[in-house]
Amino acid sequence: MSDLNDTIHRVTQRVIENSQASRAAYLELMKREGDRRPERGAVSCSVLAHAFAGALEDQERLKDGRGPNIGIVTAYNDMLSAHQPYGRYPDRMKIYAREVGATAQVAGGTPAMCDGVTQGEDGMELSLFSRDNIAMAAAVALSHQMYDGAALLGICDKIVPGLVIGALRFGHLPAIFVPSGPMPSGISNKQKQETRQKFAAGEVGRDALLESELASYHSPGTCTFYGTANSNQMMMEMMGLHVPGAAFVLPGSKLRQALDRAAVHRLAKLSGTTTRTLAQVVDEKAIINACVGLLATGGSTNHAIHLPAMARAAGVRIDWNDMAELSSVVPLLARVYPNGAGDVNQFHAAGGMGYVIGELLNAGLAHRDILTVWEDGFDAYTAEPVWQDEALQWSRVETSRDDTMLRPASAPFQSDGGMKLLAGNLGRACFKSSSVAQERWTIEAPCRVFHTQADVVAAFKAGELDRDVVVVVRFQGPRANGMPELHGLTPSLGVLQDRGHRVALVTDGRMSGASGKVPAAIHVTPEAKAKHGVPGPLSYLQDGDMVRVCAATGELSTTADLAARAPADEPPIEWGVGRELFRMMQDHADGAEMGASAMLASAGL
Repeated sequence: MSDLNDTIHRVTQRVIENSQASRAAYLELMKREGDRRPERGAVSCSVLAHAFAGALEDQERLKDGRGPNIGIVTAYNDMLSAHQPYGRYPDRMKIYAREVGATAQVAGGTPAMCDGVTQGEDGMELSLFSRDNIAMAAAVALSHQMYDGAALLGICDKIVPGLVIGALRFGHLPAIFVPSGPMPSGISNKQKQETRQKFAAGEVGRDALLESELASYHSPGTCTFYGTANSNQMMMEMMGLHVPGAAFVLPGSKLRQALDRAAVHRLAKLSGTTTRTLAQVVDEKAIINACVGLLATGGSTNHAIHLPAMARAAGVRIDWNDMAELSSVVPLLARVYPNGAGDVNQFHAAGGMGYVIGELLNAGLAHRDILTVWEDGFDAYTAEPVWQDEALQWSRVETSRDDTMLRPASAPFQSDGGMKLLAGNLGRACFKSSSVAQERWTIEAPCRVFHTQADVVAAFKAGELDRDVVVVVRFQGPRANGMPELHGLTPSLGVLQDRGHRVALVTDGRMSGASGKVPAAIHVTPEAKAKHGVPGPLSYLQDGDMVRVCAATGELSTTADLAARAPADEPPIEWGVGRELFRMMQDHADGAEMGASAMLASAGL
C-alpha cells in the first residue's frame, strides 16, 4: 500500500476547494429531496393505483409496501449493438428483485443514438446534445418518486454521461449502473484500419470496405475498440458504480447474468438506506479516480467534455488544467486499440480493470477510500469476476497476462497519461498524445481552413492536401452545429501522414475515442462561432497562415496577426434530420471545457 501521490493529492484538494460552495449546495438539495420524498402510505390512493396498475405480478407486494421498489431506467434499442441485449433485461431484473423480496419497474426509457451510425452524417450534429436529452429523460423517469433505488441501463457514448447527470438530480437514492458487455472480437483492428485507409486512397472499393466493417461490428455487444463507450464502462468501475469487474464480460454468458443478478440484489439491499446514495458515491475523489482511470488506460478524449459535465451535476468543479496536471503523473498502463493492437476483450483477458485499479492503488495514484456501491469498498474492484462451481466469485488480479496490453505502474508504456492541454492565441485545446508517435507531437505548417469535414475529404481526393499541412476545421463547436465527431477525417489524414507529410488537425469539433495516430488539437475553446458577439480565434485564420501544434510545450498558436483581420462569415444554419429542434440547446450551450451543455448552463449548475 502506497501513500497518495503528491500531485493527485494536490489536484484533489484544489478540486475540493473550487467545489466547496457548489458541492455544499448540491448535498443540501439532496438532503432536502431525501427528507421530503413521500412515503407511499402518505400519497393518495389514486396516485398509487396509477403507479401499480401495470405491475400485475407485483401488485400485491407494491400495494402492501413490502420491500423496496427499484426503478429501471433503460436506454434499450436495436440500433445500438451494445444496447440490444437490454431488451430482455427488465423481465429478468424483476425476477432477480423478487428473489430478495423487492420489486422492479421500468421507470422510463431514454434516447440512445449510435455515433457509429451517424459518423459523417448530418445526424451526428444531434449527438452531443442527446446527452442533455438523455439526462432530462432520466429525470422524467425518476420524477414519479415511486422508487427506492435506480438501476441504470446504458453503455455508449452520450448515454452513460447523460444517465449520470440525470440520476444525480435524484442522488438521494442509491443507484447502480448495469452494463451488458462487449461483442466478441472480430477481425483485427489493424486489418480494419488498413482497409479504411486503402478505401480513402482509392485502392479498394466500397464492397471490400463494407465486408471489413461487418467483420468487425458483427453481433450484439459494445464495439470492441477502446472508444467512448468502453471508456464509459472503465469510468463507472473507477467511480465504484458497477458491481466489481462488470464492465467487459460478454453478453449472454452465465457470468454476465450472474453480475446482473448481483446488481439487482445489491441495489435492493441498499434501497431505503442513506449510507451509499448516488450523491455520496459520486464525490470529488470519485471524479478524480475517473480521470485517473481515463489517463491510465488512454481513454476517449470525449471525456474531456463529459467528465466536467458529470462533475457539475454533482456540484464538483474540474477543468482541463486539473486533468492535464493529473496526466503529468499518471502513467499509461494500457494499450488498447486505437492506442494499441488489441481490443477490450484482450484487455479484459490480460487482467483488465482489476489489474489497472490494483496497480493504481498500489502506486498511490487513485483514492482507495472512495465510497462505492459495493460493500467491500474500492479494494473489491482489484479482483475480476469468475463463474466457478456454478457461482459468482471474484479472483484477485496480481499480474498482467499480456505485457503488450497491460503493464505495471513501475514499467508503463509511457510515464504520463497522454492528455496534453494546448493553449495559445488560437485558444485552448486537448491533444491525445498517447495515440500519437512522439516525433509527431510538434507540427508547424501552413494551414488550410475548412468549414465541413466533407470539404476536407473533397480536397484530399483532389490532391490539394498532398503536402505538410495543418488542417483547420472550424464552426464545429457546440454553439455552431452541436459539436459533431469528425472521425471520418482520420483515414484521409492518415494517408497523408503515411506519405511522409507533416500533418495535424485543429478543430473546435470532436474526434472521440478513435482519434488515431494523426496529431490533433481538438475541442478548441473558445469555438469559432461568436458568443455574445465575440468570435473565437479560429474564425480569423486564413489559408496559408502558419500554425503550430506542439504537445511537448503545450502550444496552439499562429504567427498571423489575427487582430488586423475581420472574422470569417459564419456558415448558414442547417435544417433537416431534426437539427432545427436542437437550436435552443446550441444557442445556450457553454464551452467545451465546462462540458458543452445548455441544460447545465440554463440550470445555473
